[in-house]
Amino acid sequence: MYNPPANIDVLISQAEEELLYFKLIEQTNKDFALANESIDIPLDIFPFEFKNLVHEKVLKLIQFKFAEYLNLLYIIDVSEAEIKKLDGSDLVELAEQVTFLILKREWQKVWFRNKL
Repeated sequence: MYNPPANIDVLISQAEEELLYFKLIEQTNKDFALANESIDIPLDIFPFEFKNLVHEKVLKLIQFKFAEYLNLLYIIDVSEAEIKKLDGSDLVELAEQVTFLILKREWQKVWFRNKL
């Protein structure tokens, strides 16, 4: 049964335990490419570096390419209601929270595709 992760560390742990970490990276690369914002995450990346790479990309999109950021959220299918709940006063913190929502949605796609 799908168990939504409480935070990004739990998410990555779940992906590793279920042997789907590489699929999570592949799905993330695929969806960023579909949004024309390639991220090219190598499959042998450590989890800490993985989340940092996504966080840095999201932060840059929020700061410099907001329309592309919104398109990315649409393509990945991140919940608009969840995004609206976030506090945007600190951009670094906002990017971290959005990174979690993005990876949570990517994990959900990977999990369902491989478990059902």
